[in-house]
Amino acid sequence: MSYTIDRLITDADFETVDARTRKALMDNGFGVLTEIDVKATMKKKLDKDMTDYRILGACNPGLAWEAIATEDRIGVMLPCNVILRKLDNGVEVSAIDPLASLGGRDNAALKDIAARVRAMLETAVAAI
Repeated sequence: MSYTIDRLITDADFETVDARTRKALMDNGFGVLTEIDVKATMKKKLDKDMTDYRILGACNPGLAWEAIATEDRIGVMLPCNVILRKLDNGVEVSAIDPLASLGGRDNAALKDIAARVRAMLETAVAAI
């Protein structure tokens, strides 16, 4: 089972895909709470060069509220990470699959919330 929802964008550069990703997330109920420029961090911390790679921490506050109310430690899995990475043939966007990340959690209410988040992320990724 894959743990990500993926799409390869071949018709745009990295920054354009970033903008399109943020818009698609916003249009589908998510805000971006965090951003990590992995390329810049690796250069600064390790003096290592790598291709463009960015992690966006996306959140739907209403569903996050429901998830935390259902299981108070679920915050360790929030927000939903979405990565953008430059490949030779385009820019890949990958969003976490919340159902896969739950693993062995035996909580039907939480799985229902995760399924709704997954559907929203699938729609957002498809819209990029």
